[in-house]
Amino acid sequence: MSQTIALVDDDRNILTSVTMALEAEGFRVKAFPDSMNALRALTQEPFDLAILDIKMPRMDGLELLGKLRKARDLPVIFLTSDDDEVDEALGLRMGADDYITKPFSIRLLVERARAVLRRAELGRAREQGTPDAAGAEAAIERGQLVLDPGRHLCTWRGEPIALTVTEFLILKSLALHPGHVKSRNQLLDAAYDSEVYVDDRTIDSHIKRMRKKFKVVDQQFNGIETLYGVGYRYRQA
Repeated sequence: MSQTIALVDDDRNILTSVTMALEAEGFRVKAFPDSMNALRALTQEPFDLAILDIKMPRMDGLELLGKLRKARDLPVIFLTSDDDEVDEALGLRMGADDYITKPFSIRLLVERARAVLRRAELGRAREQGTPDAAGAEAAIERGQLVLDPGRHLCTWRGEPIALTVTEFLILKSLALHPGHVKSRNQLLDAAYDSEVYVDDRTIDSHIKRMRKKFKVVDQQFNGIETLYGVGYRYRQA
């Protein structure tokens, strides 16, 4: 059965182009140019994923997500023109699963949607004890760091760290081989589809945001080490 995605954005050009792209990939899409109408539908109808613009009139994406979380647990991807908005939202643990900064590649959005939906499926499978859960990846433990790919959970010293799908994949790539240097291109390969073009400096932004999240829990966090001109590595204490 096709998975259903709610797309909420006051830019009708984005609604049209993204809807066409997602439908071409086999998804069912319901597009909403108004966040109030979107909220009513999201709380009353079955959806597998919501893609929300942050800057919208009447009720922005952050407020919409806050109201949605009171009614149901649904994977969410933010569309934003400002990285700081996303940092604030995730810092408040509002429950965003990933974000994409405008202007964005539609192909990248499709791949991020697939990743978020797959993660949600794995989480449900593990909770239900289905065969899919049995085949899920084992947790990765590196000192104070624990990564559980099957449930998309990250903890540091026992405290949860809210990572987006992209951040989780980057950190996983580093943690799998502690002490080994990963170039930006290698980390891009780990986190993005090979057919999607993303500037390699995007990795620097993701690393910066991850460090900020870990330092909320531990001001002395230094697990992700920069080797200037080379790349990054996970340093296990």
